[in-house]
Amino acid sequence: MEKDMIEIVNTNGTTEQVEVVTYLVSNDNSKKYMVYTKGEKQGEEEDQVIYISKIISDDGAFKLEEIVDDSEWTDVQHLLKKIANASNNNE
Repeated sequence: MEKDMIEIVNTNGTTEQVEVVTYLVSNDNSKKYMVYTKGEKQGEEEDQVIYISKIISDDGAFKLEEIVDDSEWTDVQHLLKKIANASNNNE
């Protein structure tokens, strides 16, 4: 399976390649999110570290913004659970 790699520009101007895991869209279609990884592993199980950022459209360019609102994080967790449950139902 081919990895979906994109280049992101950090706030300090440096760039890095990240792998897109999936995209999420809020239930009302008003917000979009990107789930991605930098290939980092953590813990004894060497679990993949993932990041989730809000996608903001800015004059034709896209920016990733940190999710800081607790209510929004709860909404994102619900979106992730939907994906997990759908995946479990397909097995």
